[in-house]
Amino acid sequence: MKKITKIMSCALLITILLSALAACAKKPEQQGSAGPVLSKIKSSGKLVVGTSADYPPYEFHIIENGKDKIVGFDMDIAAEIAKDLGVQLVINDMDFKALLGALQAGKVDMVMAGMTPNEERKKSVDFSDIYYMAEQAIVVRAEDAGKFKTIDDFSGLKVTTQQGTIQEEIAKEQIKEGKFKTLARVGDVVLDLKSKKADVIILEKPVAEMYVKENKDLVISGVKLEEEEGGSAVAVAKGNEDFVKLINETLNRLKKENKIDTFVTEATKLADKYAKE
Repeated sequence: MKKITKIMSCALLITILLSALAACAKKPEQQGSAGPVLSKIKSSGKLVVGTSADYPPYEFHIIENGKDKIVGFDMDIAAEIAKDLGVQLVINDMDFKALLGALQAGKVDMVMAGMTPNEERKKSVDFSDIYYMAEQAIVVRAEDAGKFKTIDDFSGLKVTTQQGTIQEEIAKEQIKEGKFKTLARVGDVVLDLKSKKADVIILEKPVAEMYVKENKDLVISGVKLEEEEGGSAVAVAKGNEDFVKLINETLNRLKKENKIDTFVTEATKLADKYAKE
């Protein structure tokens, strides 16, 4: 009986060892497999991009053939990423401040919204290479343009920016003793200035140019902000290096083909067209 027990014990030990060896043999394959987001994209056949579509020419709404459509050069780039992945692009529009939370919760696969990869954001998400650089602009009412000669002239004034943006940080860093306010949508920020609830707003320059063309009572101030290294990048949930690598491959291709400059020009013209209508 003891002999049989010993034989069974040996057989069990051999089985455990073989299972362990099999598991070890599978590790290299597992390490080379796609990350969670890329696996999800490939299995669903869809790339879900989160954006805040109130930021022309980056992303904005138009009515085409009676239907609402989100366009802009960010969305053109997103479409190229989806094409290279061989999947369909799906756009999820939301408030800017909600984007990174949605990304971390897995509600979107990536974020493209003229987002700057600052150090605070890098703590919670990963970013692609920079794909576009833009200046920041101060926008004021045309009737007040002559009042401002230097950044110190804005001290103590009411300053409105979009919530959760790099402009919010810039305002607090460069405008002394300002009365700061944030709103969820860029259109509301602009309306705050027009209705005199704000004395000044800060937007990225191409966005500011679009709104100034649409609102003749507003102008871009000649006062320049101190520019820090920034630019726009694609945000991806941490732990998806393979996905970031593929995004960067698409961005590098577009840069070599000069397509990003073309997308920016076309989106700017389209935003201008709709601003005039």
